[in-house]
Amino acid sequence: MTDLSDSASAFWRVIPADPDPAETREWLDAFESLVRQEGAERATFILRKLLDEARIQRVKLPPVFNTPYCNTIPLAGQPQYPGNLEIEQRLMALVRWNALAMVVRANREHPELGGHIASYASAADLFEVGYNHFFRAGQDGDLVYFQPHSAPGVYARAYLEGRLTENHVAHFRRETGRNGLSSYCHPYLMPDFWQFPTGSMGLGPITAVYQARFMRYLDNRAILPTAGRKVWAFVGDGEMDEPESLAGLSIAAREGLDNLIFVVNCNLQRLDGPVRGNGSIVQELEGLFGGAGWNVIKVLWGSDWDPLFARDHDGVILKRLHETVDGEFQKYAATDGRFNREHFFNKYPELQAIVDHLSDDDIDRLRRGGHDPVKIYAAYHAAVTHRGQPTVILAQTKKGYGMGHWGQGRMTTHQQKKLDDEALKEFRDRFALPLSDAQVSELEFHKPAPESQEMRYLHARRKALGGYLPARSSTGPALPVPSVAAVGAMIERSHGREQSTTTVFVNLLSHLLRDPAIGKRIVPIVADEARTFGMQSLFRQVGIYSSVGQLYEPEDHDELLYYREARDGQILEEGITEAGAVSSWLAAATGYSAHGTPMLPFYVFYSMFGFQRIGDLAWQAGDSRSRGFLIGGTAGRTTLSGEGLQHQDGSSHLIASTIPNCVAYDPCFGYELGVIVQDGMRRMLEAQEDVFYYLTVSNENYTQPAMPAGAEEGIRRGMYLVRERANARVQLLGSGPILREALAAAELLEKDWGIPTNVWSVTSFTELRRDGMSVARWNRLNPIAERRASYVEQCLAPTTGPVIAASDYVSSVAHLIRPWVARRYVALGADGFGRSDTRAALRRFFEIDRQHIAIAALSALAEENAIERARVESAFDALGVERQVPNPWDS
Repeated sequence: MTDLSDSASAFWRVIPADPDPAETREWLDAFESLVRQEGAERATFILRKLLDEARIQRVKLPPVFNTPYCNTIPLAGQPQYPGNLEIEQRLMALVRWNALAMVVRANREHPELGGHIASYASAADLFEVGYNHFFRAGQDGDLVYFQPHSAPGVYARAYLEGRLTENHVAHFRRETGRNGLSSYCHPYLMPDFWQFPTGSMGLGPITAVYQARFMRYLDNRAILPTAGRKVWAFVGDGEMDEPESLAGLSIAAREGLDNLIFVVNCNLQRLDGPVRGNGSIVQELEGLFGGAGWNVIKVLWGSDWDPLFARDHDGVILKRLHETVDGEFQKYAATDGRFNREHFFNKYPELQAIVDHLSDDDIDRLRRGGHDPVKIYAAYHAAVTHRGQPTVILAQTKKGYGMGHWGQGRMTTHQQKKLDDEALKEFRDRFALPLSDAQVSELEFHKPAPESQEMRYLHARRKALGGYLPARSSTGPALPVPSVAAVGAMIERSHGREQSTTTVFVNLLSHLLRDPAIGKRIVPIVADEARTFGMQSLFRQVGIYSSVGQLYEPEDHDELLYYREARDGQILEEGITEAGAVSSWLAAATGYSAHGTPMLPFYVFYSMFGFQRIGDLAWQAGDSRSRGFLIGGTAGRTTLSGEGLQHQDGSSHLIASTIPNCVAYDPCFGYELGVIVQDGMRRMLEAQEDVFYYLTVSNENYTQPAMPAGAEEGIRRGMYLVRERANARVQLLGSGPILREALAAAELLEKDWGIPTNVWSVTSFTELRRDGMSVARWNRLNPIAERRASYVEQCLAPTTGPVIAASDYVSSVAHLIRPWVARRYVALGADGFGRSDTRAALRRFFEIDRQHIAIAALSALAEENAIERARVESAFDALGVERQVPNPWDS
């Protein structure tokens, strides 16, 4: 038996002195005998019992989550490779060339376009083995999250498959002409191709975890059978430094997601340099994943190394590997066989003897595991057949593999976008490509004849696996939704009662969950705030999803609204993880595309911990063409009174306005909420529009009125007249709870100053702005046509007087419609940091209460010489407003 104890100590960072080597040898011999005679399973059992006893005896244990720096699957455990390696290597060479040519050609013509060669060069074998033998296509097949920097390789394969034309690949990163290809994986830009956006580092891993978990949710709720389907996530080792990359490890292990496979491309380099130059990223990740409870498979060395390990009877190869840090491995990747012999193998005479029979060229050809299809296949086969745990495959590769001294292992290889003719010819020769010097120089794309052996093989393999991927479906079955009248009936009980819009929403959600057409498709999601939003009534009604059911009797089991967990529970109670919760929401919101099963997720959260906290994932939701509702609870900087600076949201609507397909509303009344939710369901489930909704609801209780006649269109479009007076001299615009302050200000103006005032409810400044932008663009592009008017202009056209707008958000939100208000316009908002106090005090502090709104109106009238300035001066004392106070955004 090879003695690995010294090597093991090396990666435990502990090298204890052995006081009794003979006894140690006896223990090792006994264990070797156990493995040989009774098998690995029995050996594992004995080790676990020994560890348990050691813990009982309070014996300090070394870390045990690392294994030697070699392949997890031994040569004897490898399955036979099922494919034609020769043909596959020829196909892979063509994909490599076309991917490289795509990037280099684009940057020869337009140097500013950018692109990446080295990432796909390192990952090509990992992808191709999956394409040829594992990735099952179709909506009942596998879901693959591709490493974004490797997008050129995915395009290059689709070109060989005939799914992309030469015109497409010739327009890499040139999309505005509608024939080009997006830089990375963007479903919004290529809705029939890419399934999942992964271009922001870290988002692919976390969303893949929650996608795999959501598939189990669909299965356990008997909505869709998902057994046998896998989620593959291809990520980079440098990407694993993103907190989101590791955020889902524990839930994946806890729920036993054996439908999830991570493939980490360990090329040891990130953008600027080594990932762990002074350590080992492979060993670090093995410890992290293994410690979290994942099945870890290391694919570090190719088949060329097997004879070397077989000749090593003293463990000297492993010893040398363990003392080599990643910075050195990178240097070996960038240099030739002679350098590797001198600096790696010649360190120890025993090691030097193992490679004495190899030439320098032979040493140069020693592959890392991630470049050997045989080793990769063994790992993938083990992963797809493993049960009870998610699997991570740590595949060691060389960044820029095959790019020679121009790029392989170089510090600058990530930025390499151009290669000269000499480098291109060397690449051709390295992969035996059937290209002439002229074709190489012209960077011609190459595709074999349709009846060639290679093309027949390529299509046969994909046919056997169900078709081609990535491929995305843009539609799913349309679902009928309740009518406006039906939704109105659901919230009718709130009329005349003092309730918050949060309460109205929860009651509406409870009714929708009972709807025979869409009730089962609704996915309520919370990040440990259900009781905050009064959603505990849903615990009993639909249950909280748990993959194992409820293994305990809850403390409140004898109460009506007890905490009920169930395998078929409907609520996703995610705990304190907004990133995890929105990742579940993303999986549900794209169910129509990924699974052909439209779902309707409602993720309810503290609005301050929405866009501001997970803005990158919200942007990903837009890219994903998600369909669902985000509900920002406890919204508004002054409406959430006591929680203070970190909790009070004054910016979410401004951020939401930047996402083109996010439809954002800030309703004040329950009936507005009902109209908006019904319209959202209609657009997303019936019309299948690629939009998602953001609604803010508050915890302030006030009387909920019935809906005025004819208000529906205005609610949907963004504003409607809620209080009308003849000969109104001022127009007040209010949104959310601040609409009530505007209504009160109108009463003050009319009662104390004799100024008739109209009040408008603005349900969405964002939708009004988008309408205004569309109209302005049309007018700009059609100068001789009759001018069109925006919806804001149409609403305000019959009125006179200054316009005062107020919201519970920064004033920039109200300023969104400024270009379409062709008169004096004053925008009031909650600018500055939040703080704890009563609602009345906070609204006074931020100058958005009824008194400040009234003063803003009087001041605007005075500026237009419509009233005497002295009347404004007297208003401060009359309304009890102090002027000698700091402005809120500086204090």
